[in-house]
Amino acid sequence: MKRFYKWYCVTMPIQSMIDECLVVEFRVRNDGCPLAEATAAVDVEVDAQPPQHRSDGYDLLQFSSPSSDRLTTQLDADERISYLHVATTDGRNRYRCLSKHPCIVHELINNGLIVETLRYRDGAAMIFGAVVGRDVLKGVMEAAGETVGVQLERIYPLESEAREVPSQRWDLTPAQEECIRTALEMGYFEIPRAVSTEEVAAELGISKSAFLERLRRGEQALVQQIFS
Repeated sequence: MKRFYKWYCVTMPIQSMIDECLVVEFRVRNDGCPLAEATAAVDVEVDAQPPQHRSDGYDLLQFSSPSSDRLTTQLDADERISYLHVATTDGRNRYRCLSKHPCIVHELINNGLIVETLRYRDGAAMIFGAVVGRDVLKGVMEAAGETVGVQLERIYPLESEAREVPSQRWDLTPAQEECIRTALEMGYFEIPRAVSTEEVAAELGISKSAFLERLRRGEQALVQQIFS
């Protein structure tokens, strides 16, 4: 929630902000979003910034994924996607494009949701954000209830996240942190290992290859930062 802190601290003391702010996570299924459909066809996880709605009716999408020619081909073939631009940095593809498909997240934003990021995987989207106050939460929840395919996954006070978490301190993605934390708790790093790769992947609900990729990227990020 770093960007949220920077924006809101201008108008409210930090403790008041923490008391008022609620972190929310929504799951979206079957909304026909191009990014969701692309991840249903290609086994890859996509991290996206909140879409920017333009005056011409298009959404500007900015997102990234592990380097994947298949994902690029899938997106390029989608008639709803225009001006697809791809750049590869450090093994990740970074995309920019325009989308004709109206993004569901705008319904939540219009009712007060402050969106931090979106994550697409296996044809579904996870929306991570925050609301300030119970009244705003009520409006966002009503909008979610009226929007097909949107389901609340988690809600908790920002105070529970106020202390620095590993993903913030070590610049890990939330998926990498979850992967490392789960592996540690299950005894994957013990000698000998208490669980197999397949068992940790099953606990996370992802494929073995996805688990290994997140684990290795997380380990690489930790080692580089420790010795930098």
